[in-house]
Amino acid sequence: MRILFIVPYVPNLVRVRPYNLIRYLAERGHEVTVLTLQSHESETADVAELAKLAHHVVALPLPKWRSFWNCVWVLPSSRPLQSVFCWQPALAREMMELVTGQNGRAPYDVIHVEHLRGVRYGLQLKEMGTAVPVVWDSVDCISFLFEQAVAQSKSSFGRFITRLDLNRTRQLESRVVDVFDQVLVTSAMDREAFIGLRPSGTPEPPIAVLPNGVDLETFKPDTTVPRNRATIVVSGKMSYHANITMVLHLAEAIMPLVWEQRPDAKLLIVGKDPAPALQKLAEHPNVTVTGTVPAIVPYLQQATLCVAPIPYGAGIQNKVLEAMACATPVVVSPQAAKAFAANPQQDFLVASTPADFATQILRLLNDVDFQRSLGEQGYHFVKAHHDWRQTTIQLEKIYQTLTNITP
Repeated sequence: MRILFIVPYVPNLVRVRPYNLIRYLAERGHEVTVLTLQSHESETADVAELAKLAHHVVALPLPKWRSFWNCVWVLPSSRPLQSVFCWQPALAREMMELVTGQNGRAPYDVIHVEHLRGVRYGLQLKEMGTAVPVVWDSVDCISFLFEQAVAQSKSSFGRFITRLDLNRTRQLESRVVDVFDQVLVTSAMDREAFIGLRPSGTPEPPIAVLPNGVDLETFKPDTTVPRNRATIVVSGKMSYHANITMVLHLAEAIMPLVWEQRPDAKLLIVGKDPAPALQKLAEHPNVTVTGTVPAIVPYLQQATLCVAPIPYGAGIQNKVLEAMACATPVVVSPQAAKAFAANPQQDFLVASTPADFATQILRLLNDVDFQRSLGEQGYHFVKAHHDWRQTTIQLEKIYQTLTNITP
């Protein structure tokens, strides 16, 4: 199949979903053309890596002034900021040339557009009346995420932006699910959230669950590397409001209960661009805030356990899957657990309150055999259910249904 893949940010090893879908679609013999936007000079290397995977890559610049102007321009309207943040007219023109064949290329069999930030490109294609099926991968239900953030985020800026964009996002998401030939989300929870936006009695929109996967060649156990004693790791992009809230909750409400019984326990906060509030946590002698690291895998492989006390969120948490793939035992909140089809207390542990979290963390710190068995169970679950190759085969079947093209 010839696939046009439109991503409003450069796919890379951090933006794992588009990166791995492109990677494994190409591996399975499909001709993938990628249209994307580059916001930083540092992404040049990512574009070069992407070009090794895809048939053709077009990466156009998205300067900060363009995103700022896009948002200012729609403020008086009812359109959500997320839907215009990555709008780049030059990319839209390139897209239209590719789809209409003005550059001499043959038509595409299917067009894949990612995220709410890319939805305007997909809407333009549908407005022009393209006969090519358009798949919108929403990834998460953003209004569902915003509803939680408004109430729970500890980031003032995060609460302000989500409050500003919540109703706009609800309105747009409730409409666009009927526009596209197929809508994708990462979890059943997000699918239910989308359906809940619509008036009761309306026909069910074409929304399918396509779960995130893990690169099992990179994230894997390493039995030659010993686990560090009493070391707890939490990971993620540390400028993201949901992660800021999560880590502050962990450090301020959970870890003091752990330290009462295990004063030797160490907390590693691993991830790029830690907010000032998180950097301040490093003043505690048992807390390390790493900032950007060359690779997250060694931290996961060497930690005693991983925690994800996520108070709110949407979709599948990659940080949890990656830790489990490294056979690192994981303790998660119910909000994170809902997205997985795993067995709580068997593949990972679930805790609700700070006291529950502390109890489960101490249980793992004090029982090496339990650490090992829970880590192994988690690894086998991820291997069986979240291999990117299997996820890509699911996506391929969705494409085949829309296009009537069989292998």
